[in-house]
Amino acid sequence: MVCSTALLYVLRRLKIISFTNSEPSVPSDALFFVPFRILLRTTPLSLAYLLYMLASMESVRGVNVPMYTTLRRTTVVFTMIMEYFLAKQKHTPPIIGSVALIVFGAFVAGARDLSFDARGYAIVFVANITTAVYLATINRIGKSSGLNSFGLMWCNGLVCGPSVLFLTYIQGDLKRTVEFPYLYSPGFQVVLLFSCMLAFLLNYTIFWNTILNSALTQSMCGNLKDFFTVGIGWVLFGGLPFDLLNVIGQGLGFLGSGLYAYCKIKGKVRAICSCIWERNFGRMVLIT
Repeated sequence: MVCSTALLYVLRRLKIISFTNSEPSVPSDALFFVPFRILLRTTPLSLAYLLYMLASMESVRGVNVPMYTTLRRTTVVFTMIMEYFLAKQKHTPPIIGSVALIVFGAFVAGARDLSFDARGYAIVFVANITTAVYLATINRIGKSSGLNSFGLMWCNGLVCGPSVLFLTYIQGDLKRTVEFPYLYSPGFQVVLLFSCMLAFLLNYTIFWNTILNSALTQSMCGNLKDFFTVGIGWVLFGGLPFDLLNVIGQGLGFLGSGLYAYCKIKGKVRAICSCIWERNFGRMVLIT
């Protein structure tokens, strides 16, 4: 978070990027680069991010990896519900069907690993809820505040940075980090730098995709990445045991994601054609 905020500061100071869709009349030497009232408006996003981050970190410890992956794919359902409550957004039956297909495929893929753990399951579902709230908040505040992806990341870093630093201090993580024996090792610092760069790109694409499309679309993309993760893992590491149920479940999840993408593209094409038709028809009526 420190690296991301510092990078954004340098890029904004050099005027390579802006933090808003239409740059407001904020002096270039302003403390926050954005009006303070807009910074306060992003506070719910920062709170949602903190809850999402803490719940996601904790949920990994509660269950095994296959079951974690299975349960995390149900995030799309929570996201759909959260979009309805926060934005009153309703979805068509094909969209709902594609979500159901993804969830069904997830449970098929993890059918052999359904080792019930009440606490572990509860934490994963809490992580799903916080993820849905986080994505829905990005979409809502991104469209209402006038900030672009860089601006949201900047405000999120300013608010969350001190909070996370305080948490790491009281939990002792900060002390353990300072005492890490390889902290000043060039190899470790290079790897850490690349990790920070990847985290920056990941957060930027999440903000960008969620604002440009929707929270549900971002959840779908999160599920779609598992297809590439499995494929890349198979090619790079090999030796993975073949499980027919897992392959079928992964295939159903990929099919559901593809169906969702098809429905969204078809809907946008239909909307564009309808707009063109109404515009041309209106001109014909005017000429007549």
